[in-house]
Amino acid sequence: MFTSNIDKHLLKEPWNKGKLIGQKAPLKVSEVWAIRVRLQLTHRIRELAMFNLAIDSKLRACDLVKLKVRDICHGTQLLHRATVMQQKTHQPVQFEITPLTRLAIESWLTKANLRSDNYLFPSRVQNSPHITTRQYARIVHQWISDIGLDASAYGTHSLRRTKASLIYKRTKNLRAVQILLGHTKLESTVRYLGIDVDDALEISEQTEI
Repeated sequence: MFTSNIDKHLLKEPWNKGKLIGQKAPLKVSEVWAIRVRLQLTHRIRELAMFNLAIDSKLRACDLVKLKVRDICHGTQLLHRATVMQQKTHQPVQFEITPLTRLAIESWLTKANLRSDNYLFPSRVQNSPHITTRQYARIVHQWISDIGLDASAYGTHSLRRTKASLIYKRTKNLRAVQILLGHTKLESTVRYLGIDVDDALEISEQTEI
């Protein structure tokens, strides 16, 4: 039977068939703790510091992997708050370093014997001064798989979105989340959080005149 090129094109499977597209899901609080406890039990000191800092900082992968010790330390003292320049926007963003994260980082700094001018997460691969975003993505997927979740539904942005999504759910304060994520436009924050009609209606229903 003769089939035109157009027919052949129509018969092709769509590129996204069977694939998850769009925003990667943030982690739930229970999932954060499941990963955290697993890393503690398996004594993965570097990864625990990396995971906790990723959740706290809400940084993009490209910014997280390039952190140096001096970015989060003043001398030998770990900071409670740090400021870094974002690679994507070239704008500074500030983030908190919680006590749990500081403990994990202190353990990692001691074990790795890192100096102020060292990258916080140096690469174990030759000719690479720090872990790459690809290496970081593989580590994140392993964390997700380790607790029984489908790794294809999550990514490095899942860690960036986790605390931001929780803050928004608790406060509905978009401006605060925008500042924490370092977005230059509020519209970017709206899209990033996946705020939709249901969110808007829920806010409206809770507002009486």
